[in-house]
Amino acid sequence: MLEATLHEGQLLTLLIMALALGMDAFSLGVGIGMRGIRLLDILKLSAVIGLFHVLMPLVGIAAGQYMSLLLGHVATLVAGLLLLLLGGHMLFVSLRGGEELGPSFADHRTTGGLLLFALSVSVDSFSVGISLSMFAADALLTILLFGLAGGLMSVLGLLAGRRIGRSLGSYGEAAGGAILMTFGILFLL
Repeated sequence: MLEATLHEGQLLTLLIMALALGMDAFSLGVGIGMRGIRLLDILKLSAVIGLFHVLMPLVGIAAGQYMSLLLGHVATLVAGLLLLLLGGHMLFVSLRGGEELGPSFADHRTTGGLLLFALSVSVDSFSVGISLSMFAADALLTILLFGLAGGLMSVLGLLAGRRIGRSLGSYGEAAGGAILMTFGILFLL
């Protein structure tokens, strides 16, 4: 009986953590979605985010407790800088009237932009993975829940942002860039 209660408590804790980590993907998905995004790109981006939400905590769990303090802080700084960069680029492009200067590393439709965005919303999963390595959490269950939550929350965020972006018209990309920059600043504080 006690073991079942502990397992249920652990499952509930992991679900809450997965949803909390997925909220980043949701919030930032709204910002990208406001820029305008095709359904195929939503699925592709969400799948990569879900994959990163599996890989990053797995790498964090493997890294273990030895580097938790240092890497937790570094991971947050990296996420903040990436979001500032992505948001700044979106804001810059919207102010130029949508003109991009050649292929963009911050465009979610490019491989580099896709990976950059997925990394920026998944890097906090790495820190959580490091923390979880100190506890007796079921690693497979943990990373599967994180991946599922990250993928689903990003789909919801991207779809919501897409709808909001349509109603904002040309201001959608600027608003999305401002949202990403705000989250970047919050990560750095």
